[in-house]
Amino acid sequence: MTTIPAEEALSGLSDQPTVNDRAAYEAALRSLREASHSYYGDGDSAMDDTSYDRLRIAVLAWEEAHPAEVSPDSPTGLVADGVAPTGDIAHTTRLLSLDNVFDAEGLVAWGASVERRLGRAPAGGFTVEPKIDGAAVAARYRDGRLVQVVTRGDGRHGEDVSQVIGQIDGLPEQLSEAVTVEVRGEVAFTQEQFETANEVRAAHGAPVFVNPRNGTAGTLRAKGRPYRLRMTFWAYGVVELDGVPFLPAGATHAEALAAAAAAGVQTTAASPAGLLVVPDLAAAQAQADAVAAMRTELPVGIDGLVVKLNDTAEQEAAGLGSRFPYWAIAVKLPAIERQTILEDVVWEVGRTGVLAPTALLTPVEIDGSTVTRATLHNPADIRRRDLHIGDTVTVYKAGDIIPRVQAAVVPLRPAGAVPVPLPDACPRCGGEISTAQERWRCAKGTACALPALIEYAAGREMLDIDGLGRTYVAALVASGDVRDVADLFTLTVEQLTAASGSAKRGAKLAEQIAAAKERPLNRVFCALGVLGTGRSMSRRIARHFGTMDAIRQADATEMQDVEGIGPEKAPVVVEQVAALAPVIDKLVAAGVNMSEPEAVAQSGGPLDGKVVVVTGRMTGPLDGFGRSEMNALIEKAGGRAGSSVGAKTSILVSAPSASGKPSSKAVKAAELGVEVLTPEAFAERVADLLT
Repeated sequence: MTTIPAEEALSGLSDQPTVNDRAAYEAALRSLREASHSYYGDGDSAMDDTSYDRLRIAVLAWEEAHPAEVSPDSPTGLVADGVAPTGDIAHTTRLLSLDNVFDAEGLVAWGASVERRLGRAPAGGFTVEPKIDGAAVAARYRDGRLVQVVTRGDGRHGEDVSQVIGQIDGLPEQLSEAVTVEVRGEVAFTQEQFETANEVRAAHGAPVFVNPRNGTAGTLRAKGRPYRLRMTFWAYGVVELDGVPFLPAGATHAEALAAAAAAGVQTTAASPAGLLVVPDLAAAQAQADAVAAMRTELPVGIDGLVVKLNDTAEQEAAGLGSRFPYWAIAVKLPAIERQTILEDVVWEVGRTGVLAPTALLTPVEIDGSTVTRATLHNPADIRRRDLHIGDTVTVYKAGDIIPRVQAAVVPLRPAGAVPVPLPDACPRCGGEISTAQERWRCAKGTACALPALIEYAAGREMLDIDGLGRTYVAALVASGDVRDVADLFTLTVEQLTAASGSAKRGAKLAEQIAAAKERPLNRVFCALGVLGTGRSMSRRIARHFGTMDAIRQADATEMQDVEGIGPEKAPVVVEQVAALAPVIDKLVAAGVNMSEPEAVAQSGGPLDGKVVVVTGRMTGPLDGFGRSEMNALIEKAGGRAGSSVGAKTSILVSAPSASGKPSSKAVKAAELGVEVLTPEAFAERVADLLT
C-alpha cells in the first residue's frame, strides 16, 4: 500500500521509466528482483537508488491501474523485495521498511492518512531524524553486553551477523549499565571510513566498493576476510528484549532514543542532523529542508529524513502494514549519487605541472544538474578503483562539490573493456613525466604550463595586469619574450605591441605592467605559483615575514609558524621558494616591490581574534567583492577567514539566496549559535577599512 497514488509520485519525478503493458511490467519486476538480489547478496547492485525508486514507482502505478493482473510474486508488498537473506533468527517484533514520499505534497498526504487512521489530528507531535543510507540491524544487549546483531531479512527473521561485533562505532560491546534491551538502527560507512575501506580492500586485491551503502551490506555479511573494516551505527528505535523492562510506560520515541543514548548507544539524535520534536508537519517539512541544505557537510550519507509520530500510543493506533508502519514516513531527498557510463578520460596539465585526469561521462542528472565530467584524482586512484573505458560507474555529487567517480559496477563491464590508459608522456608538451608521487607531474614543472601560469599571475587577484589575457600571453610565450613571471617586467612597448597587434594596446599594457611593480608582497608571492599556496596563504606568509628576503631565509621550522602551514607543507614551500631563486632575483632587479605594507589592524581591529566565514554573493557596499577580496578584508580587520562553519567560527557573513531558503552554512551557524550578518551589516562592522 502506498501513501499517495503511485501516479502522483510518478509525475513528481522526471525521466521516469514507462510500464505500459504486461510484458514491460514483468520485465520491470525482474529488474527489481535482480537489483535487490545483488544488493542483499554481495552488496554490488547494478542499479542506483534513484533508478530503483523510479522503476518501483512505475511498477506500483501499473499495479494500481491493473489490480487484477498483479503478479502473485510481486516484490512491491514485501520487505526488502522479499529477496534479503532471511536467516533463522526470529525478530523480537517485526523489523519493517519505510514507505517513501518525495516532496512536501507527499508529506501532507501521509499526514492526512495518519489522521484518518487515528480519527483525529495527532496530539503528541512528530519527530524528524536523518535517514542514514546504510543497512538496518537489530542489536541485542543482555546485562549490558552486546550478544547478537541481526539483519532485517524479511522483517520476521534475519541473519545473524554477530561476527561484526567489535568493528562498529556507536555500538559498544559493553554498555555503561547492565541493561537488557534491543536497539534497532542503521549501520553505515562514514565517508572517511568508506575511503579507508576501499584503500584496505585495494591493498588486499579486492575490488573497491561501488558506494558506502552497498559496501555496508556486503561487509555486514562477510566472513573469513583477512581484514576488518570499521563501520558506524545510529539507533532509531528501542524494543523490549526477553520481557525485561527498559523504558518507562508511555515513553515517547524521542525519550526512548534518549534512554538508549544514556546507556551508551549512539542514536540518530547524535548525528549532525540531529533529532527534532516538532508540533506539526509544516515544522517537520521546515526541518527536512534545513537538513537537506546541510547534507553536503554530513560525515555520513543520508538519502532522506524520517518523520514519525512521537507518541507511542498514537503509533500503536496508526498500526502497521505488511511492509512498513503507517506511523512513519521517509521523505526522500534528490539523488546525489547515480550510475552512468565512463566514456573516456582526458588529461590536462595544471599551472604547476600536475597531470589532472577527468572522466567524460554519459550525461546523467544528479542533485538537480546534468553531469558530464567528474574528477578522477590521480593515476594511483584510477588503478585502485580498477576503472575501464565503457564501465558503468557510480558518480557522487553533493551541492557545490565537484562530481567524482567512486567505483565501477564490475558485473556490468562490457566485453573487451580496457583499463583506463595512463599517459607515458606529458599530454601538453610530450616530455617526460615524474611519477615519484601519486599526483604525476610533467618533469618540466611550471615551465610546461607556462602560458597558464603567466595568465594566472597576471590575473586580477594577483598582479592585476588589466588586458593581458590568454591570447597575448600565448603570443609572448611563443615568441620567447616571456620564459617566467619576472620576464613580464622587462617587456618593451615594442614587444607588447607585437604580441597584441596594436601600438595603442602595447602602450596600455606597458602602463599596467609598470603599475604592477607596486603590488604588495602577498600578490607578488602568489603570482609565483608556489605549490600549496593560494591567495589566503600568500597573504599569511607575506604578513608573517614582511619581506621576500625573510621568506627566502626561512627554514621549514620557521615556515610552520605561519597559520595553516603544517609539517608536511612547510618543506614543500621552502623547497619551492629556493627553486624560484633565479625568478625572484630577476623580479628584484626589475624593481618589483618585495615587501608587505603594514596591516591596518593586525591586532585590536574590529575582527580581532575572530574566525569569519563568507557564503553567497555580496551585496550593498560589498557588491563585487569576491572570495579573495573578502578574505583580505577579514584579515585586514584582524580576523581569520574560514572556509566552513564549525565550533571555532565567530561570524558567518551570509547573503540571502534567491530561493529564500537558508544555505547549509546558515543552518549550521544557527545550530551552533554563530552570529550571522548580512553583507550590509558586516560592511558596517568594518566600515573604517572600506574608506
